[in-house]
Amino acid sequence: MSLPILNQRFRTWWQPRRGLAIAEACVIGLVAALSAVFLKVGSGWLGTWRVHTTHLFPAWLVLPVIGLVLGFLAGWMVDRLAPEAAGSGIPQVKASLANVPVNLSWRVAGVKLLSAIIAIGSGMTLGRQGPTVQVGAGLAAGMSRWVPTSPDHRRQMIAAGAGAGLAAAFNAPIAGVLFIVEELLQDLSGLTLGTAIIASFIGGVISRLLGGGSFDLNLQLTQSSSQFSIPEIPFFVLLGILAGLLGALFHSGLIFSIKFYRRLHISLPLRVALAGFISGVVVAMLPASFRDNTGLRESFITGDSQPTVAAIAFTAQFILTLIAFGSGAPGGLFAPSLILGSCLGHIIGVAELYITGVGSPTTYALAGMGGFFSAVSKVPITAIVIVFEMTTDFNLVLPLMIVSVAAYLVADKVVPGSLYEKLLELKGITLTKQLPMEGALTKLTAKDVMQERVETLDAEMSLEEAMQSFARSHHRGFPVVEDSKLVGIVTQSDLLKIRESAKHTLRDRNLADIFLKEIMTPVPMTVTPTHTLANVLYLLDRYQISRLPVVNGRKLIGIITRADIIRAEVDHLNCGNGTPKLQPEPSYIVYQTRSPSTGSGRLLVPVANPETAGILLQMAAAIARDRHYEIDCVQVMLIPRHSSPSETQVRTAKSRRLLRQAEVLAKKWKIPLHTQIRVTHDVAQAILETINEQHIDLILMGWKGNTSTPGRIFGSVVDNIIRQATCEVVLVKLGTTGHSLISSPQFNRWLVPMAGGPNSPLAIKLLPALITLGNEPQIHLTQVFKPFEFKPDMSISEQAIRHLMRRQKLSSTVVALPVQADSVAEGVINLVKTEGYDVVVLGASREGLLQQAIQGNIPEAIASGVESTVILVRGAIHK
Repeated sequence: MSLPILNQRFRTWWQPRRGLAIAEACVIGLVAALSAVFLKVGSGWLGTWRVHTTHLFPAWLVLPVIGLVLGFLAGWMVDRLAPEAAGSGIPQVKASLANVPVNLSWRVAGVKLLSAIIAIGSGMTLGRQGPTVQVGAGLAAGMSRWVPTSPDHRRQMIAAGAGAGLAAAFNAPIAGVLFIVEELLQDLSGLTLGTAIIASFIGGVISRLLGGGSFDLNLQLTQSSSQFSIPEIPFFVLLGILAGLLGALFHSGLIFSIKFYRRLHISLPLRVALAGFISGVVVAMLPASFRDNTGLRESFITGDSQPTVAAIAFTAQFILTLIAFGSGAPGGLFAPSLILGSCLGHIIGVAELYITGVGSPTTYALAGMGGFFSAVSKVPITAIVIVFEMTTDFNLVLPLMIVSVAAYLVADKVVPGSLYEKLLELKGITLTKQLPMEGALTKLTAKDVMQERVETLDAEMSLEEAMQSFARSHHRGFPVVEDSKLVGIVTQSDLLKIRESAKHTLRDRNLADIFLKEIMTPVPMTVTPTHTLANVLYLLDRYQISRLPVVNGRKLIGIITRADIIRAEVDHLNCGNGTPKLQPEPSYIVYQTRSPSTGSGRLLVPVANPETAGILLQMAAAIARDRHYEIDCVQVMLIPRHSSPSETQVRTAKSRRLLRQAEVLAKKWKIPLHTQIRVTHDVAQAILETINEQHIDLILMGWKGNTSTPGRIFGSVVDNIIRQATCEVVLVKLGTTGHSLISSPQFNRWLVPMAGGPNSPLAIKLLPALITLGNEPQIHLTQVFKPFEFKPDMSISEQAIRHLMRRQKLSSTVVALPVQADSVAEGVINLVKTEGYDVVVLGASREGLLQQAIQGNIPEAIASGVESTVILVRGAIHK
């Protein structure tokens, strides 16, 4: 199997479904965890090398140079390869989830990962948690471009990737989910929560197993040192207020720093290099312990440092983070916020211990982490859960809640609004509250606007016949069906490629011997009836195609194009769908019997006239045996319009006798037969409801051959069945010889006019089953030509003969017979009268049976002009 076919099968298999969304979330969680571990190991190794060099060379020389060089390298990578990787990355993810065209891809994720390792390893006081969020989201976005997804599905996967990145960075799966709900997507739907939980859980577990934890805390020490008592509540409230005020100052300082760098009018690489140089100079001037952020952070949490050291660390971290982040360096704010919070909490804890003689600086340091994080990121719930998941200490829950909520309220009062949204505003992106979309794109589904009349080609059609069909049609592509099941699609470009290839590689094969099933694109891209128009439009644009088949399982039920979607949107804007249509009352089943379902399809036979029911059932049995179908037999009873079908009393004795006789015949033929009696206001409606409810593949029904109803071609019932039936239709006009339920027809001489339409092969496919109703049948295939055509082209009939003899292995005589006449109807009628054919089998033209009324209605003219039995075949047009 070729690579394009495999790719197409994979894309179709991966269409958005709940099970596959969960599988995709698992992959996203795994990859996000691996990237988080790689970021930790890479930046840790580079940071260790940087600190080690200070033991070999003067720190005042080494640290600024390393910061300058590595900062320039990180900035150059971002500037040249993926400008979207600048900064923390969370604003970019937030914008993408708000449907802003911000690039998120594998390339952005890769550049972000490498540049963040370099920037953090250079000594800049930035965190790796923000980058892991963007990396996870970028990986998920790249995967969504690789497989066909809807916009909603893509947003859910990007959010799951972001949550998995955060969970892997902090070893906090619950926090990853809450961050999605609280800050990014703000969606509580089942699929969003399900994929977010799975991705975050896998990200956190894999990261923990591989040693990717963000904070290597001594849990036994922290849990033994943390404590809480009621009299301490005012101090925790004070800590929350200070964290809120300083967090608001930090918030404003970040915005000022970004604007300051912009006023310098220098490139991104130079800005990041300048930030790295300044950071190196400042750190070189501080004590050596300040060069190791991990050790410095743990000393505050465990209470081993002096308040003066904590104050110096807070000031230095505060300023250095503003310098680094404002430059656009790839790094986040989560870790700096937590370090600043731990310093502030340590100071308050020591002060409280000095004043009251009780308390634990460790508890204050951990509560301060959550408070400052909440004040900066405006996500109090996520802040509480992150610190709790890192420590797993229940003693911290109440202090965390007090400090985080107080800090959030104060910070939002002093500096309202989200930091990430303000960072986006600096780039000219304003996020507005998205109101629920009320347009046709979200309210309507594919089933509501699809074209239910679909022109198809049969899988057994030859390449030459397909080319002729394309030549007679304005369409550039057709679905390919086999027994009403979609099996592929073929386009003009496919035929041209195959035709050119056949000249070189298939020289020994005639085009008439190459079938569509050999050259079609199998397993085409499809949508289901429940896909919204937004999802359909996304797939059309994603794969640059103009139409999509609509399938229910494998059964083709319609097709939808860009024009259909535009028309639906226009109708919606014009309030065309504002007035609900009055739906007729459905039919009501008053009697039914069911047999074991052992067939591969269903054939429906409406019976009404006992004089013709027998021959119709025999024809149905012949087709059912050939195709391994079951038979559904329905009897429809009409009632007045003012009565309700479900409440009207009817007498079913006569109808049940007719159905029981059908059951006797079916038992004799050993064919499963189901029967039912329906009460209805409209016969066609009852038959169509049966077709839809029982998933009928073919309907065989009687036909008078003409009608006196004005505006009708075949009669009101048959016309409606032809327009709307979702299956193949076989109409039978019995000859003038009377038939009864027990009569055995003798159909020996068969005439099949061949016009080259798509339904002619369907007529040919029915012949092997139907001719079993006669003895030593003879089949004549005829083509009608104008009198001036001296050398008629009989290629269509000859191809049909070859197909019959090869595929069906008939023992009957099959002859191609040219006829000259001024019209098709005239030629066929004269031939039937001259030769005395028993049956004429007609295939409907591509334009559809009703369209032939404009041209004089050839089938009706033939049926009215001959006394023989006429069988009219129409393929499944899915309406």
